[in-house]
Parts: sequence; C-alpha cells; structure tokens
Amino acid sequence: MADAPAARPQAVFEFKSATLPLIAVILKTADLGVLAQALDAQLADSPDFFEQEPVVIDLSQLQSQGEGAIDFGALRALLARHQTQPIAVRGGSDAQNAAARAAGLSLAAMPVTPAPKSPAPAPASQAQVVREVPVPANGTLVIDRPLRSGQQVYARGGDVIVMAVVNFGAEVIADGHIHVYAPLRGKAIAGARGNTDARIFTTCMEAQLVAIAGIYKTSEVALPAHIAGKAVTISLRDKTLVMDAIAS
Repeated sequence: MADAPAARPQAVFEFKSATLPLIAVILKTADLGVLAQALDAQLADSPDFFEQEPVVIDLSQLQSQGEGAIDFGALRALLARHQTQPIAVRGGSDAQNAAARAAGLSLAAMPVTPAPKSPAPAPASQAQVVREVPVPANGTLVIDRPLRSGQQVYARGGDVIVMAVVNFGAEVIADGHIHVYAPLRGKAIAGARGNTDARIFTTCMEAQLVAIAGIYKTSEVALPAHIAGKAVTISLRDKTLVMDAIAS
C-alpha cells in the first residue's frame, strides 16, 4: 500500500513588496562633530519630531567632495539620539557601502524618479532632512507638525495640507495644490511637475518663496500691505503668479 502524500504545511509567512514613506537624511559633511552640532541646532525645539521613524542615510553629496571614511556606528547613534531609526544608506562609494553593511545597515538604491525642481535652492547646511512621501489613496497628504528650517516635504502625485507653521528655510512641495493653515514662512512649490492649475493657499502669507509649475516669486520683493501676513490664494495666470487676498 502506497504511503499517503504528506499534508502540505500551511504557510505561516509570505514576502511582499511594500512601498513605505521614508525620511532621507542627506549628509553634506562626513565630520560627525559638525553634523552633531547642526542636528542639535535644527531639532533643538522639537526633540520628538520624528517619533522613531525609519531613516535612509543619503551619501550622494559627499562623493563630489571626496569625503572618505565614516564611522557608521557613531552616525547611527547620533541619528538615534534624535528619535530616528537608521536602516539603510544610499549613494555611497564601495568602501562606504561596505562599512555601512558592517555596521548593520542595508543598501538602498538611489531613486530613479527625478526630484522636483526647486526654483531657488535652500540655504546650504550640513544635513538636510527630506521627507518624500507618497500621497494616500485619496490624493491628499496631511502634515500636522511644524516644519523646521532644512526640512522638506514632497507630496508626490497629489496635494498637501499643512496644519502647522512652515518655518523659514523649510520647503513644502506638491505635484498638486498646497494648503497651509498656519503661517507660511518658508518655501511652497506647487505643481512641481508642471501642473499649471495648481494653487497655493495659506492663512498667513510670509513666504520666503512661492512657485507654481516653475514660475516663482521670492521675498526679495516686499509683499503689498493687503497680502503680507494675510490669508492668500496664489495661482498662475498667463505665466504670472497672482496673489489674491481671501476675504474674511
């Protein structure tokens, strides 16, 4: 009598690809002492901003500077001190990648999708915190925490609503509309991939820069009194940015 076939074991796990929002910390120096001072200064007033979120360490800007060895163990500890969880590196040299792997970090590929073009670059700093977040299924990303100088939020493929202040030196970028229900003091870049129908809304217009589909205005030209500090909608008409006060 032939043996009965063994029962197929029930699967207790499976692997699936996942698209997750990650923070990229773009390093502009390999000097961890300088980096520690910059992070402490930037995040001093919001020590729990990241709430243990996963982080990718971006080394791409170090390559043109000829930066060499990095103590990834110390770097992980430094970033963890600011409530982040470093999990991977990207854009490093072969030697840096090997050192990162030895420190327990994974390797992440550089994104192939081009970043949105900012008409005016942010002021140089030793570390820039970039949050590139795919928008939810309803097409709108909601940010309910203040954005500090050097932080960037990019709502890829949709709109973004910010419920707290966008400080000077911070950037909000969206492929669609931008709503800021608080003072807008940094940069707001709507229609980042060419949507000329995109708009920017804020309840307090104090922006360093506003742009729609590559057309921009900066704070070098003072805002008129009926716009400055007021609720404003910004749109693109005949390739010109138009700012209209929102009637209260």
